[in-house]
Amino acid sequence: LLNRSSDLHAPHALPAGTVWTLATELDAATRATLQLGWGLGSYRFARYKKPLRAPAELAAVPAAETAALIQACLRVRDWVNTPTEDMGPEQLEAAARELAQAHGARVEVTAGDALLAVNFPTIHAVGRASHRAPRLIELNWGEAAHPHVTLVGKGVCFDTGGLDLKPADGMRNMKKDMGGAAHALALAGLVMAQQLPLRLTVLIPAVENAVGPDAFRPGEIVTTRSGVSVEIDNTDAEGRLILCDALAYAGEQAPELILDFATLTGAARVALGPDLPALFANDDALAQDWIAAGERTRDPVWRMPLWRPYLRYLTSHVADLANAGSRMAGAVTAALYLERFVPAGQKWAHLDVYAWNDSERPGRPAGGEALALRSAYELLKTRYGG
Repeated sequence: LLNRSSDLHAPHALPAGTVWTLATELDAATRATLQLGWGLGSYRFARYKKPLRAPAELAAVPAAETAALIQACLRVRDWVNTPTEDMGPEQLEAAARELAQAHGARVEVTAGDALLAVNFPTIHAVGRASHRAPRLIELNWGEAAHPHVTLVGKGVCFDTGGLDLKPADGMRNMKKDMGGAAHALALAGLVMAQQLPLRLTVLIPAVENAVGPDAFRPGEIVTTRSGVSVEIDNTDAEGRLILCDALAYAGEQAPELILDFATLTGAARVALGPDLPALFANDDALAQDWIAAGERTRDPVWRMPLWRPYLRYLTSHVADLANAGSRMAGAVTAALYLERFVPAGQKWAHLDVYAWNDSERPGRPAGGEALALRSAYELLKTRYGG
């Protein structure tokens, strides 16, 4: 008998091979919450190491939506936990294609020097030093008559920092720097599985920020897709570079809404810690809707300001913009940088997410984690029906 929130870690605490049921008097919402917690708590990353024991099982079969939520969260964990050798740009593309095939979506990919031919210079610049070609992965699904929503996910499959090399302890977990892409793809899978009445576009700029003879350098100036020139102040501020071309492209299609997900700054973690993603939005109603969705789903976000006077920290004397600058307000300046590439009047929200659990907790194994994924789905479901 399980009827307490404290039982959410039970699958690995209860005797192996046992089967448990939920109390019959529980209401539907409580049952769904417990089933969700059980599903999340059952997870172990077992691709390379077999688990020592099987978890206990829950007899109750979750409703389709709860099962889809569990699957989406576990996808994020699996993708983020997978080392870069097995989750590089090619494998991220393969994951998108597999997802698309399951739901009748279409995928187009532009890779390598072809990025320059179709004007994605920043994606090419960041990824050109790696032997694994950079690429832009585009997934489209849904009917043209439905509201158009675009999801953009940062897909830095490994981040050395580039020529502004990270220290060893800062590089150790950088396989997780594609966590934004994992969130965007998993959310797309949820939307498609639940047949939300949306026209969906997903854009994943996928790269490795590597060190090599062709690495982009501090002091270089790159003219972005939108025509804005950017001086490279720091090669370790690469995520915003690949995102800015993707956001500009997203804006050209004038969707009703753009949501981007990125493991973008350490500053967001200093401000809010590992559990609370930083939300930036240029529309108050959108921000409030996501906050409310987070409260309903117990999957919170915390709004941070787009304090535009801080654009002064991104000033360049030789280009329209610098990709980094002062150490002050790093999460805010990163979001302001991205906003520069979102067309005026376009509704947009940016989520600076950690995508990781530093320690083991009930229902949250150490390693890759889906944060604000369930609330993002709740936001879309509430706004657009389903």
